[in-house]
Amino acid sequence: MQKKQLLKLFSCLLCVVLIAAMALTATGCKRNKTNTEAPRATVDEDGISSENVLGTGETKFFFSVIDTEGKETIFEIHTNKKIVGEALEELNLISGEVGDYGLYVKTVNGITVDYDKDGKYWAFYIGGEYAVTGVDSTEITAGSTYTFKAE
Repeated sequence: MQKKQLLKLFSCLLCVVLIAAMALTATGCKRNKTNTEAPRATVDEDGISSENVLGTGETKFFFSVIDTEGKETIFEIHTNKKIVGEALEELNLISGEVGDYGLYVKTVNGITVDYDKDGKYWAFYIGGEYAVTGVDSTEITAGSTYTFKAE
């Protein structure tokens, strides 16, 4: 009989220890929880991330890049240049080859597309309209948005 009581006591004690261990483990998990949310960059009144404000100068315009997957990145550009292409080249946002019709842009914001290789090219837009001038001959209008879209 004493053996049965000792087994009951031991079982109860074991249950208490297991419950205490589970409680401590659950509490420890809550304390060590890490923040998995990505850090947020500061955003100005135009909704532009502080890391996407580039250049120095009196004239401000916006530059939008829409990549091959449709992801858009918007930059706020500050410059004293008069031509869009000159301002973007100065900031290493565009590069390409000069041909008979002006600058043939192949790389925008580090992304290269080449019609001869992948059938895609960078289309230039001014204020949402397909441009009739090249980026290397388009004069900057303060506050305007210029876009390169992979098509």
